[in-house]
Amino acid sequence: MSESRRHVNKRTGALVGGAATALVAAAIVLPQANASPERPEPQRTFSAESAARTASSLKAEIGADRTAGWYLDAGKGRLVMNVLSADDAGKVEAAGAVARVVRNSTSELRAATRVLRETAATPGTAWSIDPRTNQVSVVADRTVTGTELAALTAAVEKAGGGGMARIKRSAGEFRRYHGGGSVAGAVTASGGSDASGGSGGTGGSGGTGGTGGTGGTGGTGGTGGSEGSGASGGSGGGSAGQGDGSTGALPVGGSAIFGGNARCSLGFNVTVQGAPAFLTAGHCGKGSANWTADQAGAQPLGTVADARFPASDFALVTYDDPAARPASAVDLRNGGTQRITRAAEAAVGMRVQRSGSTTGLSDGTVTGLDATVNYGNGDIVDGLIQTDVCAEPGDSGGPMFSGDAAVGLTSGGSGDCTQGGETFFQPVTTALEATGAEIGAGDGGGDGTERPAGR
Repeated sequence: MSESRRHVNKRTGALVGGAATALVAAAIVLPQANASPERPEPQRTFSAESAARTASSLKAEIGADRTAGWYLDAGKGRLVMNVLSADDAGKVEAAGAVARVVRNSTSELRAATRVLRETAATPGTAWSIDPRTNQVSVVADRTVTGTELAALTAAVEKAGGGGMARIKRSAGEFRRYHGGGSVAGAVTASGGSDASGGSGGTGGSGGTGGTGGTGGTGGTGGTGGSEGSGASGGSGGGSAGQGDGSTGALPVGGSAIFGGNARCSLGFNVTVQGAPAFLTAGHCGKGSANWTADQAGAQPLGTVADARFPASDFALVTYDDPAARPASAVDLRNGGTQRITRAAEAAVGMRVQRSGSTTGLSDGTVTGLDATVNYGNGDIVDGLIQTDVCAEPGDSGGPMFSGDAAVGLTSGGSGDCTQGGETFFQPVTTALEATGAEIGAGDGGGDGTERPAGR
């Protein structure tokens, strides 16, 4: 080959190389210029139920060890799933969800919670896995100070420090939300006051009895009297929140129930092998074997068949009348009820409502899962749902629900419905599996006045 030909080849080769570089750069800038079967689908709008199904499918496809939880951006209806690599992010996006590449895997976060359990068993503390921050969220209430706070801080550092866990303070004090004689002046859902626990305090009006009529005036609380005597509705009606003014009407979710010296709330009516029963909090069931619809005990309801607390917090109470057909519903405190037809797993970001015999109807959002809370005196409960929904003493056992789905049973928390705070719930699915109970089976129906929630 001549020298001139070689010279031309060198020059054209340089030109070809430069063009190739430009093409590669263009390919990087425009990776999806041409249609491809692997191109991500447009982002979908998810309900809590469809998000749970899709997340479960993606977790199985990708592998549990390469995911780190998910949450629902309820405002936009987006399913956001945490993964550990860009390759796996593509699989999430192909399903129409939002992918986040994060640092901590679910197994690492769970290992951090085990470290906390072993080294930070301090009353007034709680922790849960928060997929929105990809961390373990640790909460210390106002009683955790001095050496206890220092020990908790050291435990968080041992569990992985700021990259794995974080501490925040609660202005309140963690407690179980059963009502007792030391709590005074609670407000019933329909606006009347319970009997005061103070000396000679007078109870206010009982709750409005829905379709059956208006409850009568509550009795006068003596010195240190038991909370909730006003909630019984006097002789004019059934227990507040039953949605039926007639004496002896079967309660629905959120109704006041009484056992021993405590007032709690009914969670969900269920059946067990065809027999009628209801779920409530385990610490309520441990406190009394027998429960009634009124404080005086004149309207017996049922007997505890199974109660688990601590570790878990649920109880199954079988109705004394085997022919009873209670409605599978929740009292909305506006004259109507929400029919409950199924149970659902909670998801971070899920919008939920809670009904209780002290504070009535409240709503909010699930903020954490697999939560552990230490109420003190060795009462440590695991596997709970953490929320920003408010509650107060007497609301224990009451239902947390989302639409027609049962989600949780009120356990406890900090704060109140004036200042807010954190509240923890026993997952209903766990209680149903453990007791063999079913939601909705043998439902006696409602009052036909199902209405949207309202305060």
